Amino acid sequence: MQQQPARFARRGLAIACATATATASSLSYAQSADTQEASGISEILITSRYTTNEQLDTATGLGLTLYETPQSVTVMTAQRITDQDLDSLTDVVNNAAGVSARAQDSTRHTYSARGFAINNYQLDGIPIYWEPGGNAGETQSDMSLYERVEIVRGATGLLTGAGNPSASINLVRKHADSRELTGSLDLSGGSWNTYGATADVSTPLNDSGSVRGRFVGHVQDGESFRDLAEESTTVFYGTLDADLTDNTLLRVGASRQDNEPEGSTWGGLPVWHADGSRTDWDQSKTIGADWTSWSSTVEHYYLDLIHDFDNWTAKFSVNNNINASDQMLLYLFGAPDQETGQGMGAFPRNAATERDQTSVSFQLSGNYGLFGREHDLTFGVVDHKDDSKATSHARDQDTVAPVGNFNEWDGSYPQPTWLESNVEIDQTTEQFGVYAATRLSITDPFKVILGGRLADWEQNGQFYGTPRDYGDDNVFIPYVGALYEFNNRHTLYASYTDIFQPQNLQDPDGNLLDPIRGESKEVGLKSLFFDGALQTNLALFSILQDNLGQAMIGTPITGIEGSQASFAAEGPTSEGFELEVVGELNPNWDVSLSYTQFDVEDADGNPVNTQNPNELFKLFTTYYFDDQLSGLTVAGGVNWEGRNYTDAQNLATGEVERLEQEAYALASLMVRYELTDQLSAQLNVKNLLDETYYSQIGFFSQLEYGAPRNVTASLNYRF
Repeated sequence: MQQQPARFARRGLAIACATATATASSLSYAQSADTQEASGISEILITSRYTTNEQLDTATGLGLTLYETPQSVTVMTAQRITDQDLDSLTDVVNNAAGVSARAQDSTRHTYSARGFAINNYQLDGIPIYWEPGGNAGETQSDMSLYERVEIVRGATGLLTGAGNPSASINLVRKHADSRELTGSLDLSGGSWNTYGATADVSTPLNDSGSVRGRFVGHVQDGESFRDLAEESTTVFYGTLDADLTDNTLLRVGASRQDNEPEGSTWGGLPVWHADGSRTDWDQSKTIGADWTSWSSTVEHYYLDLIHDFDNWTAKFSVNNNINASDQMLLYLFGAPDQETGQGMGAFPRNAATERDQTSVSFQLSGNYGLFGREHDLTFGVVDHKDDSKATSHARDQDTVAPVGNFNEWDGSYPQPTWLESNVEIDQTTEQFGVYAATRLSITDPFKVILGGRLADWEQNGQFYGTPRDYGDDNVFIPYVGALYEFNNRHTLYASYTDIFQPQNLQDPDGNLLDPIRGESKEVGLKSLFFDGALQTNLALFSILQDNLGQAMIGTPITGIEGSQASFAAEGPTSEGFELEVVGELNPNWDVSLSYTQFDVEDADGNPVNTQNPNELFKLFTTYYFDDQLSGLTVAGGVNWEGRNYTDAQNLATGEVERLEQEAYALASLMVRYELTDQLSAQLNVKNLLDETYYSQIGFFSQLEYGAPRNVTASLNYRF
C-alpha cells in the first residue's frame, strides 16, 4: 500500500474544485412540467405501475432511462411492492429479477447476484456498506420508508467503489413532493397473530407550498412459524423539502427503525443425528431460548442541496447512518442422538455492535455541445467513513448449562452469568472516489459511454485481536458502454466495467496482495413495445474475479513465525444470461417475468458458490377488471429456484456429504377490491401451496426452514 499523508487535504481540494465548477456553470436543464410545478428541481417519476420510463442515476450517474442504460437494471416500483405485500428489503430481493437471498438464521440474510455476494447497497444513490455476519438490521430495512428499489446487476464500481461484481441495490426514499394534503393509512392482520399499521402523510407547510413535509410511521407486531419467536418493528420517518429559490431545493430528513425480536436464533438446526443419519425437524423447531434476542436500531440522517443551472444540475449531499445491535444469543451445535436427543453443545453470547457511516458527496451533471451534437456529462466526488465497533461479554463457564434432550427443546435453557466486556472490533474504513462519465452522441442511433473512477480505500484498527492497517490508493475503475438503436424500439448494447476489493493478505516477502479485481462484460438487446408500456431485456454476461488470494500451504511470510503466505490467482468466473419482461400487456394487465441462468467456476473448472441457486424464474402478473367487475384486481405469481448445495463433512461419520436444496417453487396470490374511491381491501397469500423448503442448508453444517403458507389481509385508506 502506498501511504499518502496528504490524502484528506487532497479530498478537500477536490470537493472545493467541484463546487467551484458548479458555481461557474450557467446552462439550461430540461424538466418535466409536473416536476417544475412541484419544486423546480428534476425528479424521477414512476410512469407506469411496474416499470418506469424516467431517468435513473443508479448505473452511470448520467440520468438515463432503463432503455438507455447498457446494463441490466430492475425497478421494483411502489405499486409492485404494495401488490406483493413486500415488507422488507429481503422480500424485495426474493422477488426481483436476477438476485436471490439466503437466510443464515432468524435475523440475518445474505444476497447474491450472478454467483457473487452483494455487499453494499445505496440510499438515494449514496453507497452504504455492510457485513452480514454482524447484522444490525440492514436486510430488515422496512419498505414503508422507500418509494421504490432499483437494482443494477454486474459490477458497479463507477458509483460504488469497492465491492463484488454482483449488483448494487439502491433504496429510493419517499420525499415531500406534494403541494396539497395527501396520504394513506394501512391496517393489516395476518398469520401468526401479526398486526400492523402504517401512516404516510404529505402536506404543504406554508401557503405557497414552497415548504413541504412528509411523515411516515409504521408499527408491526406478531409471532412466527418458529416456536418462541416474536417480532416487533417500529419505524418513524420525517422529511422536509424547501424551495429556497425557483431553482434550488433543500431536503433534510431523518428515520429510525427499531427491530425488537424475541426467541431469536443464531445459526440453524442440526443436519445429522449422532448415527450419521439426516434429521427431519418440524418447520417450527427452534434453537432459540426464551431470553434470546437479536435486536437492532437503524438511524438515517440526510441533507441534499440541489441547484439547477441553465443546462446543469449540481447536488451536494451529506448522509449519516447508524446501525446498532444488541445480541443475546445461544448457538447450539453438534449431532443429537435420534432417540435420546443428547449430544448437543451450547455457546451463549452477549454482544453489541455499532456501525456509524458518514458520506459527503457532490455531483455535477448536464450536457454540452461538441462537433455539432449534444452530449451528456457527470462528475462526482464521494468521501465515505465507516467506524465499526463490537464488544462482547465473557461468560462464567461454570454457569453454562448442558443442553439435555434436544428432541424436547422448549427454550427454557438458563441464561449464564455474564462477566466483563471485551472489545472485539474497533476499526475505521475510509473510501474516497472521484468519478466522471460522458455519453457521446456519435449519431442519433449510436451512443458511446466512457467513464472512470479513481478510488482510495483503507482500513485500520483492531479485528478480533488482530491489527489491521491496509488498503489501496489511486485504483482506476473504467466504465465503457455502447448502444445502437434501430426501428426506434430496439437497442443493442454492450458494456464493460470492473470493481475492486482490497484484501489483507501478504506474499512470502511480506507485500500486500493487489486488490481483487472484478470484471463485468455484458451484451444485450433492450426493446420497447406498446409505446414503451412493455419493456424487455435479454442480456449475456461474463464476470471474473481476478487476483483472488490463495494460501501457499507450508510457505510462511518472511520474518513472521507461524504465518501463512498467499499468492494472487485467477478467481471464479460466472457466465450466463438473463431475460426480463416487465410492464403492461394492455392498460388492465401488468406483468413482470424474468429468467436467469449462469454457471460459476474456478480457474480449474470446478463449480463454486454453489450455496446460491444458478437458475431463477420469477413471474408476477396483475389484472384490473372493469365493467361489472370494476374495482376488482387479481394477481398471482410463482418464484422458482434451481437447486443449491454445499459439500460438508458429516459430523458423525467424517464423510463428505452433499447438503442440497432441490429446485422448488413458491406460489402467491393477491386479491384487492376498491370499496370506494378512497378505501380498498386486499388479501395476500404467500407460499400458496404450502411448500416445505430450506431457506438455507449447509451454512456451518446447519439448516434453516423457509416460512410455510401465510395470509395477510389489509385495509388501505387514501386521501
